[in-house]
Amino acid sequence: MKIGLVRHFKVTRGYPASFVTTEELMKWVEEYDASDVEGNEVDLQAVDWRSCYSSDLSRARITAQTVYDGDIHFLEELREIRLSPLFRSNKKLPFFLHLIMIRIAWWFNHESQPESRREIEERVNGVVDRIIHEGKDVLIVGHGGIMMLMKKALRKRGFTGPSFSKPTNGKVYVYQNNTS
Repeated sequence: MKIGLVRHFKVTRGYPASFVTTEELMKWVEEYDASDVEGNEVDLQAVDWRSCYSSDLSRARITAQTVYDGDIHFLEELREIRLSPLFRSNKKLPFFLHLIMIRIAWWFNHESQPESRREIEERVNGVVDRIIHEGKDVLIVGHGGIMMLMKKALRKRGFTGPSFSKPTNGKVYVYQNNTS
């Protein structure tokens, strides 16, 4: 059994200014979520993908509909990890600092975050179990953070595949379980 992970196409909405307030950061998140994407050629690795699952966010939806011809299962469970600032401030901080603080808050299950790390891992594990139960070669279109958790979940279940620290937009990463 093979599972292909694909990060959505590149989003056309660029990054915000170097320094932003929390309000500007959240506005950027909304714009990013609503942004169009830049399609690219996708090498499906010569696999006859029998099914496709995708995040229901537009950037993943467009990517899935572009790369897969059959029916697509759009799932809220495959949505990216939501960003929520630790605190509200009108003081401008470096954009990357906001992201680091949010990531640390999420990692330590800070109350400021809409979903705990455990909740997100549970939803990813649920999707992985559902797909493995299907028992056929499946393509999954999602988001960078979710793909990191998917990779971990697949490896725990005996799948092998490529390593990545930040998945490339519009690229298929194939994981295989030779015992299936």
